Amino acid sequence: MILRSERVVLAGGVGPADVVVEGGRIVEIRAPGGSASEDFGELVLMPGAVDAHVHINEPGRTEWEGFESATRAALAGGTTTLIDMPLNSVPSTTTVEALQAKRQASEGKRYCDVGFWGGVVPGNTGDLEPLWREGVLGFKAFLVPSGVDEFEWVGEEVLREAAPVLGRLGATLLAHCEVPGPIERVAGVWAGDPRRYATWLGSRPPEAEVEAIELLASLHAVAPGVRLHVVHLASELGLPVLERARSMGVNITAETCAHYLTFDAEEIGVGATQYKCAPPIRDAGTREALWAALGAGEIGFVTTDHSPSPPALKCVDSGRFDQAWGGIASIELFRAAVWTGARARGHGLQDLARWTSSAPAAFAGLGAQKGALGVGLDADIVVFDPDASWTVDGDALQHRHALTPYHGRELRGRVRRTYLAGSLVFEDGEFAAPNGSLVRRDNS
Repeated sequence: MILRSERVVLAGGVGPADVVVEGGRIVEIRAPGGSASEDFGELVLMPGAVDAHVHINEPGRTEWEGFESATRAALAGGTTTLIDMPLNSVPSTTTVEALQAKRQASEGKRYCDVGFWGGVVPGNTGDLEPLWREGVLGFKAFLVPSGVDEFEWVGEEVLREAAPVLGRLGATLLAHCEVPGPIERVAGVWAGDPRRYATWLGSRPPEAEVEAIELLASLHAVAPGVRLHVVHLASELGLPVLERARSMGVNITAETCAHYLTFDAEEIGVGATQYKCAPPIRDAGTREALWAALGAGEIGFVTTDHSPSPPALKCVDSGRFDQAWGGIASIELFRAAVWTGARARGHGLQDLARWTSSAPAAFAGLGAQKGALGVGLDADIVVFDPDASWTVDGDALQHRHALTPYHGRELRGRVRRTYLAGSLVFEDGEFAAPNGSLVRRDNS
């Protein structure tokens, strides 16, 4: 199969090329010539996105989201690999048995490829190496209560126990970087109106992020080789902490999320609980600081942190931020949301590909398989119209529940086709049968 376009996004630039696919992989990229299986003209060929932060929730909370709906949504948005977080499913991915249950639950339902993060919780240090040997891509910990009882948060003692094990294995420790202290100190803010977004925002001060990043970076002292990662950075106040830690030799990286790059606190109305997430969406100045840090490479890549729930759990009727589940549904909108903001700030298609494909793939240890259009890589290819403008209709999205803060928002960029391992799996709202693979860490 030969796919041709005048705009093919490669590591060296964007230009005309033929992408030659055989056996599910890209075998050649060459100047256009001769006949092509498909000629897409000015439509863009670019790599499928790798969303490294998704809560699929199955088994156990499939009424929130599941493999079938999540992976269909991924393909519709040009994402070809999802990496599932260890919590919100029951059981959580904190043992090999739980990992096997999750893999089994996905059988026959994977429209795209799926990999898994393991979890660090109190008492499971002995499970970390078996999970790593079984192929998880790294390990996630919460430094503050997670919101679900079966995935307990960890403090400094557990972190200092787990970090040397992960360092020896060469595994990455991903952390939800908020700590309880600063949150407890402002608990009185809830005496105000719980329907006002400012109340929720005031209850999760940026100091909680800053202190958590400092705690995470301190693990370098007990495990100098450990790789550390801050998920969903939401405050620019964490950036100097990261810079200082890196200058001292700490191996620490960070991601941010599409919603932190899209929305700002000023636009969130009373009772608009569809915007609730933790850490919270902060002001417009913070959003612009995160964009600047992404452009400068201080933040490595972007994810969705797709974490939906049934509308009743979002308390849409009462509009109470203190009672609503904190999570944003956005998996299908990943590419378009990031591109809309990137384009408006002068960034190009190569930036988009780096932030949503190659950088997260490399971070997860999948760079030899995914994340770029290159010879020898999986032929996970998206046909993208970067100039299309459209308005999000939550009811038309593929993920399980329609509620999303993107509803009614105008975005730029539309996915026309998605190929997975060289097979056409999505076109014009139609899907092929599910044929996604399980992605495992290579233990060879």
